[in-house]
Amino acid sequence: MKNVIPNRLSTLGHPQRLALFRLLMRRYPDRVPATELAQALGLKPNTLSTYVNALMQAGLITQERAGTSLRYAIDMEATRATFDYLLLDCCRGRPEICAPLFNSDGAGDRPMTDRKYNVLFICTGNSARSIFAECILRELAPDRFEVYSAGTKPRSELNPFALEVLAQKGHDVASLRSKNISEFVGDDAPIFDFVFTVCNQAANEECPAWSGQTVSAHWGMLDPVSVEGSDAEKSLAFQQTYGALRNRLIAFTALPLKSLDQMSLQKAVDGIGQTHEERT
Repeated sequence: MKNVIPNRLSTLGHPQRLALFRLLMRRYPDRVPATELAQALGLKPNTLSTYVNALMQAGLITQERAGTSLRYAIDMEATRATFDYLLLDCCRGRPEICAPLFNSDGAGDRPMTDRKYNVLFICTGNSARSIFAECILRELAPDRFEVYSAGTKPRSELNPFALEVLAQKGHDVASLRSKNISEFVGDDAPIFDFVFTVCNQAANEECPAWSGQTVSAHWGMLDPVSVEGSDAEKSLAFQQTYGALRNRLIAFTALPLKSLDQMSLQKAVDGIGQTHEERT
C-alpha cells in the first residue's frame, strides 16, 4: 500500500487527470462513455486515452466495453482505500483532528427528523427535466420537502411542451421560471439535504461545493427538448420524461429517511438512478 498510494497521488497531481477523476466521481456510479468524457473536458481522443490509461494503471478507475464504446467508472474500493490511508495516517486514530474537515460549518449536525428536507434538482437549461422534478416532488410530499430547481445555463423561458404536460397533470405553472444555479449559492441560500442532477451535461460541469452533509446523486435522463419530429412525437417525449421522473421520485419518497445513515442513504439514492435508468 505504501508504494501504491504515492503512485495514485502522483497520478492525481496532474491537473487534467485530476479533472477527469473528479468528473467521474461526480458521475459515480455511472459508467461514462469516452466520447462524453472527451467532449466534457475538451480533450482530443488520444489525449483522453493517455489520461484514462494512467488512472487505470493507478487502480483508480475501471474500463468496460459496451459494443463499440468504452465506458469508464471510478473504482470506489480503491479510492476509499486511498482516502482512508491518508486520513488514518494523518489522524493517527484521533478523530477529533480530522472530524472538522467533514463538518466545519456544523451544517451536518442538523437532525434528519422533525423538519422538511431541502432538495435541489439541476439540469442545464432548467426548462423541462429539473422543472418536472421540482413540481412532481412538491406534489408528492409537500409536507416533507422544500423543493427547488436550477440550471447551469438556464434558458430565458420554460419549454412550452413541458408547461403543457405540467398543466395536463394538474400542476400550477403560474409561478414557475428558469433559475440560475447562482441563486442557490451564498450565505442566504438554503442548506440542501439532497442535490440531484438530471442531465449528463450538468453533472459533467463544475458545481458549487454544497454546505453540510449533502446527499447528491446523478439521475441522468434523455433531454426531451432534443427530440425531433412532429408536435405529437415531441409531446410524447415530454410525457415519457415526466413519467420516468415521477417513478424515481415515488421511489425516493418511499425511502425511510429517518432510519438510514448517510452511507445507506447515498447508496439508496444512487440505486434509484440506476434501477430506473434511462439509457442515453
